[in-house]
Amino acid sequence: MKFARSLIFAAIFLFVASQSWAATCKGKFANPITEICWSCVFPIYIAGAKINPFQQEDSNIVAGNPLCWCGNPPKIGVKVAFWEPLRRVDVVREPFCMAGLGGIKMNPGFDAPVHGRSKTDAQTTSSFYQAHWYIDPEIFVLQAVLDNGCLENLSFDVAYLTELDPLWNDDELTRILNPDVYLFANIPAQAACAADCVAATAGFSNNLFYWCGGCQGSLYPLNGNVGTHIGGVQASSLIVQRLTAKMHRELLMWGAHGEDGLCGYYPIPLMDKTAYKYQMLYPIPQTRGTPSKITPPQDWIGRCCQPFGRTTMIWGAGREFPFVGEDFVYQIFRKRNCCQGAVKFGG
Repeated sequence: MKFARSLIFAAIFLFVASQSWAATCKGKFANPITEICWSCVFPIYIAGAKINPFQQEDSNIVAGNPLCWCGNPPKIGVKVAFWEPLRRVDVVREPFCMAGLGGIKMNPGFDAPVHGRSKTDAQTTSSFYQAHWYIDPEIFVLQAVLDNGCLENLSFDVAYLTELDPLWNDDELTRILNPDVYLFANIPAQAACAADCVAATAGFSNNLFYWCGGCQGSLYPLNGNVGTHIGGVQASSLIVQRLTAKMHRELLMWGAHGEDGLCGYYPIPLMDKTAYKYQMLYPIPQTRGTPSKITPPQDWIGRCCQPFGRTTMIWGAGREFPFVGEDFVYQIFRKRNCCQGAVKFGG
């Protein structure tokens, strides 16, 4: 009788385990009204005047004459600047799990490397994640602003799946994209990333240390292998930076900030880390600023996004939890400087 009960319990356990494994793909399609950190769009500059910044951080400020001129197409306008929400990234354990699309699972008919963690020595844990790159220009998609040449006029789309990229899980093949990794595969270069961590936590990352991902670790290699896994939020934040840098290196992402961005987009194969901020959308959306008890409080109230490289110890606490909280979705904001045309010539 005991043996029969044991078989029954074993069968129930195997059934539940199999159902749990089949349902590991979790996610949520973010509510664009309530779960996007809209205050991250600020500060907005129009003709040199700053619109209420809501205590948001800023970089790449274009000063000087508030008027601007572009030759193609010919126009005279005023300088505007803002942070545009335009990309979304999944960082997932299970291949083809579209966490940003509500947790649907694609089945293309072939296998891809799965998430894993391993001990590289007595104290260091490494990990691997897959990632998905969505075109998601929220302001244009929502038609919040109509007929504005300063916005990216694209519709929502799934643009890049790392499962289809043979470089994403192979460090040696990835060197095709980042051959300069040999310059930084040493202790002094990696130790310099501590300075980048300090800079990113106090403000924005330092582009002088372009091989660093701030407090999250090394930006190289540009793939899903995380050499030092401290936690899911830290590792997934590093993957977001790496994938963005990879898009720039492959010229699939262009610059839009600074004086060079006033008249259009321009290629920038080496990512400018100061041109990006990001927020978590899943499993727990960042919709409120960091608690005001942090010193100094006036520097943190109202912020629900952060620059690349900032430590996750402050904003990431409690945002990873077992089973449904181990995959992540992030919204990326890019700095946009633009010449908003007031007078156009030639039609």
